[in-house]
Formats: sequence, C-alpha cells, structure tokens
Amino acid sequence: MRTYLDLLQRILDDGDWYENRTGVRTIGVFGHQMTFDLRQGFPLVTTKKVHFPAVVAELLFFLGGYTDVRWLQDRRCRIWNEWATAEHCARRGLQEFDLGPIYGWQWRHFGARYRGMKGERDGSIDYAGEGVDQVEWAQRQLRENPDSRQILISAWNPVDKPKQALPPCHVSIHLRARAGRLHSCLFQRSADCFLGVPFNIASYALLTLMFAQCCGLEPGTFVHFLSDAHLYENHLDQVREQLRREPRPLPRVRLNPTVTDVREFRMEDVELLDYDPHPKLSGEVAV
Repeated sequence: MRTYLDLLQRILDDGDWYENRTGVRTIGVFGHQMTFDLRQGFPLVTTKKVHFPAVVAELLFFLGGYTDVRWLQDRRCRIWNEWATAEHCARRGLQEFDLGPIYGWQWRHFGARYRGMKGERDGSIDYAGEGVDQVEWAQRQLRENPDSRQILISAWNPVDKPKQALPPCHVSIHLRARAGRLHSCLFQRSADCFLGVPFNIASYALLTLMFAQCCGLEPGTFVHFLSDAHLYENHLDQVREQLRREPRPLPRVRLNPTVTDVREFRMEDVELLDYDPHPKLSGEVAV
C-alpha cells in the first residue's frame, strides 16, 4: 500500500488549501491515479486498522439496492449515520433513516422513480423490476460479451441528486475483461483521503473480486482515479502518523466459491485472512 501513502505525501507536499461546504478546510490536489495488482494481495491499508466488516456491509448494502440506513446499523456499520438524521433528511424531503436514491439505488434501479424506503430493513424491497439493474446487466455482459469496452456501472444521476443524502463521491466503475482476467477502473469525483479512500479502495477491490468469481475470470488490476483528492485540516496529525509507519504485508480475501451471482453475497461469504495492521487512527467525519 505504498501507493496510498504516496498519495497522502503528495497532498501534503503539493496541495492547495481551500474552503468547502462542510466548513472544515481541506488541502488537496486535482487528479491522482493509483493502481493495485489484485494478484499481489488484497489492498487493505495496513498503516492503520480499517474495519473490514463495515466495508463488506456497505458494499452489500449497495448491491442490495437499499436506502434505509438501519439495514447497515443492524450489521454494526455506522459510517452513514451522520447523513441519516431527522434534520439532515428533512432538508431533502426524506424521512429519518432514509438516505434517498444513493449508490445502491442507482446500481439496481437506475431511472426508476424513487418513492422512499420500502421494507428494506429486513432485506426486502418493493422496487423489483423497476429501472435498470446495472449490476445484473454488467454481470451478464461479462459472461456473454467479455470483449466489450462498454461495461460501466454509474451512480451519478442528476435527476435524483436533490433527493440524495449525499451525492455519490465514487461515481462510476468500468469493468474490463482481458486475457481471462478482470480489470476495473473507478472514477471518484471527491475523495476524503484519510477516512474515505481506504474504504473505497477495499470496497471496489472486493467488488472486482466478486465479479471475477461470478463471471469465471481471474482477478487483474484495480485502477483508482481520484479527481478532487483532499485531506481535512483536522486529520493532518493522523496522516503524519501514518506516514511514519511502515506498511505491512497485504492480507488476502477468500470468497465463498458457491456464490455465482454478485447480488447474492452475504456477510458470511467474505473472509479476510492474514490482516496485521498498525493500530487504529480515528478522525471526525465532515458532513
């Protein structure tokens, strides 16, 4: 994960200071690319402990097309809590706990009219068949038309943006099969490089592994392109501590080999092996 530390160092060395909507100043650079070879290990940051179960829960939340934050809370994942308060939701015309048509909604129901939470807390949803299921489409394309260069999943929908608790930061993923391996490229418009990016790297690397298994491909590379890459002012001490730490060997991820549909993975189907990180470093999220 030296490439991630290089990103942090570049921001400290070359970044510009600017204000933003949160009220907490940031220092950042515009345009940065990281590449991870998934054959060399799973790219989970080791210079601080990342809570991997939360990574898995959030990804499954997206893959399920859910919007009720209580689905995450029931699985001890609280990373969306600040955007699901009664006050925050009311500003977007949503009821408490409703994140609106965010990532998973766009992945599974792109173009459908959002009418609010529909029994999502128990893993059921009443929007079946509405909109475009981009996950199903991408999986089918990788199986039937693997040479295609058009296999993208997009979370950005200007029509739904006013109703979203937080407009998508990681906007689209491009999946490309070449020589029996699955490669992916993530475009991220806005990147909180201390708190968010380690989660984003792990989440989309895991999604790539899932698609590879379900489509009969071997893992390839994960390319992560960050447009606005920044650090919040109140995270700089933690970042400098990370930079003093030496990266450790990457862990591995083992998936349940019986799962053949990306949409059917469950928490127990994902196992993290040999993860030996440095101690946790905490930071306040800017909402």
